[in-house]
Amino acid sequence: MSKRDYYEILGVSKGAAEGDIKKAYRQMALKFHPDKNPGNKEAEEKFKEAAEAYEVLSNAEKRQRYDQFGHRGMNGGGGGGQGGMNMEDIFSHFGDIFGGEGNSFESFFGGGGGRGGRRVNRGTNLRVKVSLTLEEIAHGVEKKIKVNKHISCTSCKGSGAQDGAAFHKCTTCNGAGQVHRVTSTFIGQMRTTSTCPTCNGEGQTIQNKCKSCHGSGLQHGEEIIAINIPAGVGEGMQLTVSGKGNAAERGGVPGDLFIVIEEVKHPHLQRDGNNLLHDLYINFADASLGISLEIPTIDGKAKIKIDPGTQAGKVLRLRGKGLPSVNSYGKGDLLVNINVWTPQHVSAEEKKLLEQLRNSPNFKPNPGKGDKSFRDRVREFFE
Repeated sequence: MSKRDYYEILGVSKGAAEGDIKKAYRQMALKFHPDKNPGNKEAEEKFKEAAEAYEVLSNAEKRQRYDQFGHRGMNGGGGGGQGGMNMEDIFSHFGDIFGGEGNSFESFFGGGGGRGGRRVNRGTNLRVKVSLTLEEIAHGVEKKIKVNKHISCTSCKGSGAQDGAAFHKCTTCNGAGQVHRVTSTFIGQMRTTSTCPTCNGEGQTIQNKCKSCHGSGLQHGEEIIAINIPAGVGEGMQLTVSGKGNAAERGGVPGDLFIVIEEVKHPHLQRDGNNLLHDLYINFADASLGISLEIPTIDGKAKIKIDPGTQAGKVLRLRGKGLPSVNSYGKGDLLVNINVWTPQHVSAEEKKLLEQLRNSPNFKPNPGKGDKSFRDRVREFFE
């Protein structure tokens, strides 16, 4: 990686506009291009140095990081980072400047090593949704799902040929998968490389195509896929199963399967991160006298004690009764919110008893005596 200032390399000021940076790089690329300086190692280094500077300064995010931290900000952060520019980077920037003729660099860098080689077909990715209960999320689960997708043709075993010997070397590219052409430009002759139009980059053609798949090597089918889902996953989280997407044409690399998690609503518990929430309703007598009750948990039931004089809005914490974290150790808690139920209809006898209690001094609200304010309770709960 060059240690010179990138602005100095391109001969522009630190506040230069994007257009000025692009123009400066174009001029340097023309001046130090290997085709115009054959065998000149110094020109070669300046040419690569300019490409490295442009790679950083033409990207707003990288430029900001460079302006703030210099070369240290580039380490491990993309272009201009560890190891310097690679061939793909240089091809990309040259194409950006000169209208897509990036492959002309191959005559200098070893005859097409950067982008050469036959094309490898790749299948497309698939995305499916999997619904999980809170119980399944709490413990992890193996799910078997049926996926409709492209699979390898059973007749030709994915080759696309009627028989295994029906392949021939492409006569257009001589099996290379690429074709080359030389054009004259104002900076001299430029050699470009493109995918062979006859074999689509595969380097071979099929004489007798499979009658079942018509040469694609694919057919529609389905597959039962077993998926191990770890404990603690959450709504919208995406898991990747490599190689279980659509099959690729003629024995290429299959795509991936993305599993999107959906949570099934629980009848009694709500999720808040790794914590679980439960609304518990008790009557006035239970709140006054205290009571022991069973409440639902993710693993069954648990018994809790309601102290005498418990006020509505009090939150009880059952540590470790929540959900595990998918990325770390430990579990969340089960938080029980106490609600005091007020009856909407009372009998004559009940009404008479309530009237007697209404006038009792002990039943008159007195928040300042022993009862904490809502703000204090919230602060205490999270401390």
